[in-house]
Amino acid sequence: MNNQGGKLNNEKMASNIYVENHHLTDDEIDLHEIFSVIWQGRWIIIIIVSLFSIASVIYAMKQPNIYKSEALLAPAEQEQAGGLGALAGQFGGLASLAGVNLGSNGSVDKTQMAIEVLKSRQFTSDFIQKHNILADLMAVKAWDMKTNEIIYDEEIFEAKRNKWLREVEAPFKPKPSMQEAYKVFEKIINIKKDNETGMVSLSIEHFSPIIAQQWVNWLITDINQTMKERDVIEATKSTNFLAQQLEQTKIADIRTVLYKLVEEQTKTIMFANVRAEYIFKTIDPALVPEEKFKPQRALIVLISTFFAGVLSVFFILIKFYIVRK
Repeated sequence: MNNQGGKLNNEKMASNIYVENHHLTDDEIDLHEIFSVIWQGRWIIIIIVSLFSIASVIYAMKQPNIYKSEALLAPAEQEQAGGLGALAGQFGGLASLAGVNLGSNGSVDKTQMAIEVLKSRQFTSDFIQKHNILADLMAVKAWDMKTNEIIYDEEIFEAKRNKWLREVEAPFKPKPSMQEAYKVFEKIINIKKDNETGMVSLSIEHFSPIIAQQWVNWLITDINQTMKERDVIEATKSTNFLAQQLEQTKIADIRTVLYKLVEEQTKTIMFANVRAEYIFKTIDPALVPEEKFKPQRALIVLISTFFAGVLSVFFILIKFYIVRK
């Protein structure tokens, strides 16, 4: 019985070894078969890859150059926040009644506020209309480096007559709305703030490097002016209110506090009037870029060629297994 059991165990082990070897052989045969199928279909792969490569080269060459102009800015609000911050702990409650924001922890972070204003629809709309850049934003097709001229898409805008020719359905009109313009503008503007240094980078991408630089400079000037006007209006209203309170109260301590608040608001107005770089100081000004920012034509061709190679291999294998079944 023991001999018979031993024989059965040996036979099972031999059978298992055979099955495993058989599977390994099948795997080797399948792998060899796959390479064989790919090799047999190599001309189809070469043709598909060649067609995709040629098409990607043509596509990449037709893409216009996009230039990026960038400026590095430093916040300037710390210099004007010190006086108000010193009063925040003692007179914050009274100041808030007067409409004066002394900030928290002795600081007023107007930098982030300015960044949000830059990103806002209202500021963008005002910027586009003020500088009359709607056509340069919505209808440009290319830029002629030799003549430094903007080439407009004639199906969208006719520059000679300054007429919009877009064919659109309601509620859209031939002339783009500010909502449409905002959606395009937010794609070409980039604002980044370094949380460690507080530095802010502002960049614009455009077909024309000259326009890109010009728009960055305009944005810096306009945001400084906008934030300045806001603070002056707020400080003027606060000063008028505080002056009224001074006329109404005879208590010496309160009058002292009010005088200090009036003094700080006067400083704010004076600071705004004497400085052009009110919110942002330009550390590294925007330049006219000499080299394009995109498209990366070599990368486009490389990715297209790789995709074509993978696609053609799958096509050959799928075709083989369908025919085989």
